[in-house]
Amino acid sequence: MKLARGSALLVASHNQGKVREIADLLSPFGVAVRGAAELGLAEPEETGRTFAENALLKARTAAAASGFVALADDSGLCVTALAGAPGIHSARWAGPGKDFASAMARVERELGTKDRSAKFVCALALAAPSGETELFEGEVRGQLVFPPRGKNGFGYDPIFIADGMDRTFGEIDPTQKHAISHRARAFEKFARAVLSL
Repeated sequence: MKLARGSALLVASHNQGKVREIADLLSPFGVAVRGAAELGLAEPEETGRTFAENALLKARTAAAASGFVALADDSGLCVTALAGAPGIHSARWAGPGKDFASAMARVERELGTKDRSAKFVCALALAAPSGETELFEGEVRGQLVFPPRGKNGFGYDPIFIADGMDRTFGEIDPTQKHAISHRARAFEKFARAVLSL
């Protein structure tokens, strides 16, 4: 599947931070991005057991409902000492109000004094209305810090410091995050395979 300059792409997400981040990553390629909320599409129930399964489910559902090629991201924080939690439930830990302050507090509470190593994982799925799909995955490893630091980014960014860095994803400039994040690593594979460079 190839996307030419000037193509439209539907980002199958209602998370405006995620839509904005993907739009930023796509801007050099001249691809116009629209979010699922903008088209009034319902969010499907995420019944997959992995990030990849959920990303594919969201992309296929959005492509079929809209008639557009759809890109879906399923990503989250996997904490080593919590057996990979919150994992695919990262957004659910924030509740219906998307309260990531309480989700970060829950991670801190459940972690206690255990090992603080963690990773962010991203699965990007691309689906055409015809049913054709492609999948791209990326991850970034690091350590958790408390209390949360920084106002940039979204989700769990203020408690995550990538290996080799000394500031959280919430503290660094978004362009710096885009260069090293789990989403950037998955996106690099997607760009090589799909975008006309």
